[in-house]
Amino acid sequence: MSEWTTEIEAKWQKRWYDARINEAERDSRPKFMIIFAYPGLTGYLHVGHMRGYTYVDAIGRFMRMTGHNVMFPVGTHATGNGAISLARRVERGDSKTIEYLKNNGCTDEDLEKLKDPLSVVSFFNDVYIQQYWKRFGFLSDWRRFTSTVHPGYSKFIQWQFRKLHDKGMLFQKPYFAPACIECGPVAVDPSETDLSKGGNAETTEYTLLKFKCEDYFLVAATVRPETVYGQTNFWVNPDVEYVKVKINDEIWVISPQSFEKMKLQKDGMELVGTVPGRELIGKMATAPVIHRDIPVLPAKFCKPEVGTGLVTSVPSDAPDDWISIHILKKNDEMIREYGLNPEMVKSIKAIPIIDTKGYGPLPAAELIEKMGITEAGDPRLDEAKKLIYKDGFHTGVMNLNCGPFAGMKVEEAKEKMKQMMLDSGEADVFYDLSEEVICRCGLPVFIKKVPDQWFIDYANPEVTEQTKEHCKGMHILPADYYNNVQGVLDWFRERACVRQGNWLGTRFPYDDKWIIEAISDSTLYPVYYIISKYYFEGVINEDEMTEEFFDYVLLGKGNIETVAKNTRVDLDTLHNIREDVLYWYPLDLNLGGKEHMTVHFPAFLMNHAAILPKDMWPRGIFVNWYVTGKLGKISKSKGGAEPIPDAAGKFGVDALRLYYAHIAVPFADVAWDEDAIVTYEARMERILRTIDSLKELNGTDLKDIDAWLISRMNTRIDTIRDCMYEYDIRGMANEVYFEALNDMRWYMRRGGSNKKTAQKALDIWVRMMAPITPHIAEEVWESLGHKDFVSIADYPEYDENDSDFGAEISEEYLESVIDDIKEILKVIDNQNAKNAEEDPAAAPKVPGTIYIYTTPMWKMKVQALAKEMLGNMRLPALLRPAAVAREMRRSGAEDDSIIETAFDAGRKAASRMLTIPSFTKAVMANNELKKRGKESADFARKLAEEFNRKSDAEIAKATLDLNEYEYLKEAESFLASELGCDVKVYSADDSDAPDPQKKARASAPKRPAIYIDLV
Repeated sequence: MSEWTTEIEAKWQKRWYDARINEAERDSRPKFMIIFAYPGLTGYLHVGHMRGYTYVDAIGRFMRMTGHNVMFPVGTHATGNGAISLARRVERGDSKTIEYLKNNGCTDEDLEKLKDPLSVVSFFNDVYIQQYWKRFGFLSDWRRFTSTVHPGYSKFIQWQFRKLHDKGMLFQKPYFAPACIECGPVAVDPSETDLSKGGNAETTEYTLLKFKCEDYFLVAATVRPETVYGQTNFWVNPDVEYVKVKINDEIWVISPQSFEKMKLQKDGMELVGTVPGRELIGKMATAPVIHRDIPVLPAKFCKPEVGTGLVTSVPSDAPDDWISIHILKKNDEMIREYGLNPEMVKSIKAIPIIDTKGYGPLPAAELIEKMGITEAGDPRLDEAKKLIYKDGFHTGVMNLNCGPFAGMKVEEAKEKMKQMMLDSGEADVFYDLSEEVICRCGLPVFIKKVPDQWFIDYANPEVTEQTKEHCKGMHILPADYYNNVQGVLDWFRERACVRQGNWLGTRFPYDDKWIIEAISDSTLYPVYYIISKYYFEGVINEDEMTEEFFDYVLLGKGNIETVAKNTRVDLDTLHNIREDVLYWYPLDLNLGGKEHMTVHFPAFLMNHAAILPKDMWPRGIFVNWYVTGKLGKISKSKGGAEPIPDAAGKFGVDALRLYYAHIAVPFADVAWDEDAIVTYEARMERILRTIDSLKELNGTDLKDIDAWLISRMNTRIDTIRDCMYEYDIRGMANEVYFEALNDMRWYMRRGGSNKKTAQKALDIWVRMMAPITPHIAEEVWESLGHKDFVSIADYPEYDENDSDFGAEISEEYLESVIDDIKEILKVIDNQNAKNAEEDPAAAPKVPGTIYIYTTPMWKMKVQALAKEMLGNMRLPALLRPAAVAREMRRSGAEDDSIIETAFDAGRKAASRMLTIPSFTKAVMANNELKKRGKESADFARKLAEEFNRKSDAEIAKATLDLNEYEYLKEAESFLASELGCDVKVYSADDSDAPDPQKKARASAPKRPAIYIDLV
């Protein structure tokens, strides 16, 4: 099939783009503007990216078919060091990079070009468009493509920063920022825009404690300065060669790794010597604050790359310290090896310093004993440390051993004690990353002091509150993110927005030594897509894109004649751009991966609120989760997936699109699973075979099953539209490719053969497929005789005239009877298997005849009374909240009351219940039912309990008028065919019906009794 699909993919993509159905111009239709977060240009994309991108195209296609004028622009994010790093690796002939590029189809001629960063950008711009987005059939408006290194884009970003400056949201101050030793400052965040490793690292602030020892200071790094009152000894690693560094008038002893980091943060640090860790053991050092001499002892858990490689010991509250002291006291050989005084070592006792809720005076000892930890290398020590630190910080109170801080909460004492030591000169501050971070260029990232860093003030209270209020009315998915975004905005604070170094990007308008960094130039950009068409087509150039130009087209400021004169942009062009902006903006939906939830999306929202008028603020955010490989998230830097063109050629684009749409909800990670993709490819083949069978039908007689199929498709239309209001693409895919397929096959199994019915159902079904599997949909659409594109046909609409609820419930009833019987047959098969295990000679029991007994009339009368008391409930579409909301929108409602009104309708419907006493009384008031006495009363009670558990829809189904006996009797031969044995249908009222097991009396409305005669 893949060869055939490759052919039709190329065929229809060419036709779409030749017909320019992907291009969007303003007109009288309602607009819908949708984007995905443009990808960074750091190499080839992978199959994981295509998940979210496919969602965007599918949503855009659906909206286009529902009467919307859809703009779906794309671009690339070249800002940063990604392209530069790749070019450098190519230039120096890095073998892994060359292999990676060649495996993705790069030629030797391409490699020569890729030694230049801007050529990298140009090359991958073309790859992304041609090999990925066009290859997947995206209906993107290619005229609006932009990259963040285009001069026009840079002019737009400079305008954006001038507006932020006018708003008072730009400022400078010293800053400790992550920086590559080669490339300069980088962003460390989950998006890993600048990184190849370590995007989840956090900046850790260490308090440096200075211990006087002879003519130098041993310097320990701690994250718990409040524990200094509990210091009993000092740890060094005997295997580490420490360095002596001069800073101001002091000599510090620290690890060489910490020196390399620290000199980036502290001016004037000078290496003056080294000292082996072994030589420090046995010395005495004066601890800060307590001013008590404590011994220096050996500990190999002191890692030179963590902190300073030196550790102060607080065994009362640090599990590592407690276990190490405990082991050393019992290790006479180690004491002798390092020449330690045994009595001194064994006299060391933990000093209680914090009263922590749930613990005694020595939390570390208590928890170690509880966890059964006996060795210093036990990995559970880290768990114990985190638990004690967390509990101590949140519930701890400093005890009487803590001098002036006694009685103070730990969370308060921590900062006060740190500040006291800083003021006295007994401490300093050092910043480090919580895990290893590697730049895109392959070199390590450390924390570096930037004395004059520029920031965007995202803590601006006015903008923050405006953004939070706006978010309440946005369509944000998933719901968890909608609920959490207010909190994200609350803690979203100042962000460094520019960098120095070797970067691609936009020059900062107030000091061109700076380059605007990758998050800060990717927030307001959706509105630039509207303008980029004019730049792309050469109607305007970057010299004309002045502050005055952007003020007019984006903010409506200025006189058009004056702006035209000053910018040299003609009046018609200015007018058209301004009208385009007013028509297309705000952005309706911005889709991005979950790494954007705490970084990109907050900045995206707040820049809109800070700069643009309120009616241009975004309407929707859609967050999608990852496609993972065997070792976790697939990424460009880590690899883990085959090239996108290879996957498309192997499985077919539509099978891949269906895989992305259906394999899981968008808000869950999924594993890249080729076996699963094969099943979607097979499903498309099965659908095509079913379509061929339907096309061959040529009957003219209309049967009940014809009304059922059209009504069923009508119901699916309604369900799909409900799904797509919430962008529930998986729900839509399930209806179209699974449930609708089942409907078609059931129709033919039930003897459906009407040509017009099949044609109408196919017309609906193929249009349903167009958003997710557009190539195959177009091919089938053409085979049905249509001359236009299904991609721009009207999406099927719910038609009340096609609805036949009775037909649907009747067939659903028949299916449920078959399912019930199959479950019983399964039990029989299991019993046969069990009997065979016990007695291999035992003959299996097989069904001879299946007897079905439909409900007696008196039970139908009880149900009729229930229906009457509940107000003759039926299943109006408007009882479903999503349908209510949709109908209100159709009538023009747009305010926040829509959803509340919809769900209020559902609540009112759910408030109707049958009370057992009143219902039983009504039943017993009927003379005929009263004669049955307790039997009637018992059934009335059971029915009331059952109905009170059901929704309106379920009750409507249960009470729909249906002559069950006649319906099943007519289907006897079909039932026999489906079940593979003789089937007999009787009414429970038939006294002559064979009923050896007295099953008939158990029958109830819509629940016939079943007896299987085994032979």
